[in-house]
Amino acid sequence: MPEQNSSARPSRGVGTVLQKLVYLVPAVVLFILSLESLTLGAKPLGPLIRGAFSVDSPANSLGFGWLFATLVFSGSPVAATAVAFHDAQVLTTQEAYAMIVGSRLGASFFVLVLGVVYVIRGHKPEQSLSSGILSQFVTQSVYLPALLVGSLALSRGWTSGWSIRPAATGSSLLNIVFSPFSRALSTDVPDWALFPLAFVLLLLSFALFDRSLPQLKLREENLGAPSRLVFRPIVSFFLGGAITLVSFSVRVSLSLLVPLSARGYIRQENAIPYIMGANVTTLIDTLFAAVLLGHPEGPAMVLTLMLSVGLTSLLILVAGFRRYERLLVRLTNWTVSRPRNLAVYVLLMFVAIIGLMLV
Repeated sequence: MPEQNSSARPSRGVGTVLQKLVYLVPAVVLFILSLESLTLGAKPLGPLIRGAFSVDSPANSLGFGWLFATLVFSGSPVAATAVAFHDAQVLTTQEAYAMIVGSRLGASFFVLVLGVVYVIRGHKPEQSLSSGILSQFVTQSVYLPALLVGSLALSRGWTSGWSIRPAATGSSLLNIVFSPFSRALSTDVPDWALFPLAFVLLLLSFALFDRSLPQLKLREENLGAPSRLVFRPIVSFFLGGAITLVSFSVRVSLSLLVPLSARGYIRQENAIPYIMGANVTTLIDTLFAAVLLGHPEGPAMVLTLMLSVGLTSLLILVAGFRRYERLLVRLTNWTVSRPRNLAVYVLLMFVAIIGLMLV
């Protein structure tokens, strides 16, 4: 019997890998095709974005990206869209940069919704909702200063030389493979429908990519050591960054906090540096999109944001983490202590979004 079990394990492992590849390959194909289509579909939307939505400043772009990501429960497709808008010259570099920041502010709203689901399933509201609220507070307190730092760096041209271009052979191969499909879409699909179709393809590519990731299952018997390890802020910071880098999804890395917190395996103060690390490497897929589109300023823009977020996070960890930690824990505890407080926070968030879009 043991021999049969041991021989069955490799076959199950190979089957699992093949099953994941079934999702991964079309995910990559759809991602590249959707990026090309987004750029083509964005150009006719220029007057609509500038006129009807009044996105004509970094503040408007910040609110637009924030609202967009909040509504679709995901920041990566919105960040990729910002890069496509920039490539199509619908948004300036500063505006696209602000829209990417907005996409990250809206992405953490998914963790809050996930916490609400856990409350409905019978878990304690304080533990289930705290991860989502904490993710919001950490992201907002890190990305907003990073927005100012990165905007200054871009305006002064300090990072203008940070350009990454795909290899000539790879770029030519991508053009040969995907250009016919992009041209067919732009020819056969009306201008008003091309961008929505491309965005749906982008969402589908991220959904397939999520399906290609290994399923992380939590077991009570093997969480003791990791829960003790993340007591160290710097370890937690790099752990959050590593998990997000491997999974290419901040939703995966931050969503782990909800069951861990709901079951009492991780405390709020341990989660703060973890969220910081995840917020740095979550921009890897946006950087990949910028490189694929080939705009010389695109990769520099994303790298500037990654550096700004990383430096802001490390400064907090080194210079004033304990005070920062106490402040965020107090704010989180107040927000989740009563439904009214939570409603006030969500209302203020949407007021801020609308206010930015109306500036």
